Amino acid sequence: VALRVPDGYICAHANKARIGEFPLDNPDNCLYSEDVIDFAIERGYYDPASGEPFRFHEAYCPADQQKLRYTETRVWSMFRRAAPSREWPTDYHRGVEGAEPYPLWIKPDRKLARADVFGLMRDHYEGTDYDMTQGIDAGPFGTPNRWRPMTFNLDGTDYTWERPISTQQTGYSFVSQSRSWLPDPIGGLFWYGVDDTYFTCYVPFYCGATEVPDCYAKGSLGEFSWDSTWWVTNFVANFANLKYSYMKEDIQKVQSELESSFALLQPAIEKTALEIYKTQPELLAPYLSGYSTSQAEKVHKRYLELARLLIRKYNDGYVQDERGRPQEVGYPDDWYREVIRARPDRFRIESEDSLETDLPY
Repeated sequence: VALRVPDGYICAHANKARIGEFPLDNPDNCLYSEDVIDFAIERGYYDPASGEPFRFHEAYCPADQQKLRYTETRVWSMFRRAAPSREWPTDYHRGVEGAEPYPLWIKPDRKLARADVFGLMRDHYEGTDYDMTQGIDAGPFGTPNRWRPMTFNLDGTDYTWERPISTQQTGYSFVSQSRSWLPDPIGGLFWYGVDDTYFTCYVPFYCGATEVPDCYAKGSLGEFSWDSTWWVTNFVANFANLKYSYMKEDIQKVQSELESSFALLQPAIEKTALEIYKTQPELLAPYLSGYSTSQAEKVHKRYLELARLLIRKYNDGYVQDERGRPQEVGYPDDWYREVIRARPDRFRIESEDSLETDLPY
């Protein structure tokens, strides 16, 4: 089943079918397989005698509490940030029986810019009760990443980590701009990012381009390479887990500078592209390919420099200052308290003398 999203609205899906009831006689706005209901009846997914209307997601993708937490929390997060003026109860994504499902689509409080959509893609539920950068499970430096498996059983009780929008095992993500008022080769623009959405850099690739830069085209999961943008970005994102609350500032600074530069260049690039399209259309593909390749290679170079910076700046648990001198930063007080709560006498010093903080290494 496919439903047309109304103009001015947004829809969110997260590893789960969300279309419920749908019109059978509105081909302009709804497409579906002819046997979508009959097949569900045949397979026992839906019983017409129940008196309930046919709902696609209930028949083909029934959800329990675990699946709702895994999927609908992400939908809730998208909607609450796009339309903060509305109330967004948490009961449904927590699997509370009888809770009202979220609408299939919503109208944002304001028109979303490209950067807003980038922001929607970057989220660990920060600032909510489900903030994955908080708590002892985030470690001393607030990493939002939880290593798989997501579920675990401890002393006979089942548990699950949250599943955020930004997750470490993402291979790639994209934001697509489709602009009908421009010629297709220019109007179709693919903002493409490799690895984790939170730390990736979205690079502009025009659909009229005919070449892919080597740093994006080449690479293997079986062999690390500094020549692969995916591997470089993956390294940066993984290394950040050592001191996440510190390193994310360095990473986001580079990310923001690059994406802002693309936004500044875009009007001029497209103005020139439009002139080429009108006067020398055979040169358009090389022009767009060259631009996208140059920006992708710039991202690759900056992230290589970023990787080297992180290795040097955070070597051996220190944080280098602006003069390159290593500073001891220790751990946050909240984390110290958790450690002492777990092992209250293990680290206590019984002395009336003041502590020496400048101990030899």
